[in-house]
Amino acid sequence: MPRLTLDTPTGLFSITEEEGAIIRAEWDAGGGADETPLLLKARDQLTEYFAGTRAEFDLPLRVHGSDFQRAVCDAILAIPLGETLTYGDIAKALEVPAQAVGQACGGNPIPVIIPCHRVMGAGGNLTGFSGAGGVETKVWLLRHEKAGGLLI
Repeated sequence: MPRLTLDTPTGLFSITEEEGAIIRAEWDAGGGADETPLLLKARDQLTEYFAGTRAEFDLPLRVHGSDFQRAVCDAILAIPLGETLTYGDIAKALEVPAQAVGQACGGNPIPVIIPCHRVMGAGGNLTGFSGAGGVETKVWLLRHEKAGGLLI
């Protein structure tokens, strides 16, 4: 599958394409150098995001996983830049336990583009983050987005 790696303020970040959609984004050691039109568009949008000039992504995405995983990712995609929700907020909307939402967030295959970093624990607690760097990366992303003054 075509894959492209770019250097970001949070580390090397690779995006993978399958049949005209982004299916994976991950922090890793890099190595992807495929330059398909979609991967170049994703690279450009991620570069704009990290430069602070893009508030949302306009890319075709495909989440491999259960209907529940896709529903959680859809709910996360609806969280605007600079805002956060709790696992409980999403759980209430989907009528499922908050712990299940947390597990689905941890399984998000396309972080940053599907902004799981915008999902917090009860009372706005940071909780974990499955991306490289863990909570420190989550904090960096939320500060970058000026998320509700939560993190000074």
